[in-house]
Amino acid sequence: MTFAHPYYLFLLLLLIPMIYWYVRKLHKSQASLQISASQAFRDIPVSYKTRLRHLPAVCRMLTIALLIVILARPQSSNHWQNTTTEGIDIVLALDISSSMLAQDLSPNRLEAAKNVAMSFVKNRPNDNIGLVIFAGESFTQCPLTTDHAILLNLFGQIKLGMIEDGTAIGNGLATAVNRIKDSEAKSKVIILLTDGSNTRGDIAPVTAAQLAAEFGIRVYTVAVGTMGEALYPVQTSFGVRLERMKVEIDEKTLTAIASVTNGKYFRATDNSSLRAIYEEIDQMEKSKMTVREYSKKQEEYVIFAVFAFLLILSEILLKYFVLRNIP
Repeated sequence: MTFAHPYYLFLLLLLIPMIYWYVRKLHKSQASLQISASQAFRDIPVSYKTRLRHLPAVCRMLTIALLIVILARPQSSNHWQNTTTEGIDIVLALDISSSMLAQDLSPNRLEAAKNVAMSFVKNRPNDNIGLVIFAGESFTQCPLTTDHAILLNLFGQIKLGMIEDGTAIGNGLATAVNRIKDSEAKSKVIILLTDGSNTRGDIAPVTAAQLAAEFGIRVYTVAVGTMGEALYPVQTSFGVRLERMKVEIDEKTLTAIASVTNGKYFRATDNSSLRAIYEEIDQMEKSKMTVREYSKKQEEYVIFAVFAFLLILSEILLKYFVLRNIP
């Protein structure tokens, strides 16, 4: 038996002054009578009510003690078990350049990519997952973590303009490699999503891919954007207008990155195809491992609550029916 909040057990010390107060009150309430001898009273039988007169107070004390134990949340875990889990290390490298505002995906490429990636994270609770964002430069938005609540919160904070504009695919991939290269996981994966060609940065994409291959990292590249043209929001003197612009994606380089690292290249032209890509990657990247872990803790407060209820009920019955005071 263990307790989730053992510090509440210190409240049991409050029973000491309560017991002292009861004894003192009982002593003061005793009537006194001076007599020459008490032999005549020795044979007077003691009624059961007299014997039970302290029982309500005992019930109350025990009830308080049980309530304190309940506050401490008693738990049990009494066996080990072998479980099979699936977990790998993954870094998501996301392009947040201005071209990601194109609306060939709904509501735009950036929001669609974020939503699908967040769903991907939710479906892989056993993985260490990190997040790298890049445009004209790159940085780590979230290091590898199993605390997916924090990761999802950081996903929600991604927006255009966080870093200098441009498309530095090589820098983004290199940053992701740096984050995962020292991992001891059996499988290390980078999912690189972009909608353009490498125009910035001081590291060539294929060079970064070769670096990833050296560390045994597999890279899945995802090109997002329709074939041909897409609507882009353009700021004009009359406000924001949607204009059709040509979609330019360096598929050759993205295919080479995937090939060098033994990964795979994908092309997403709409929301459904992007979702299908992440689902396919999810199915491919499963690494089963058997671990020995302790069973989940079970809450054991119910039995204490039942006894506390019975004690309260006993006190009420004794006080108002068996040991009722006559005014």
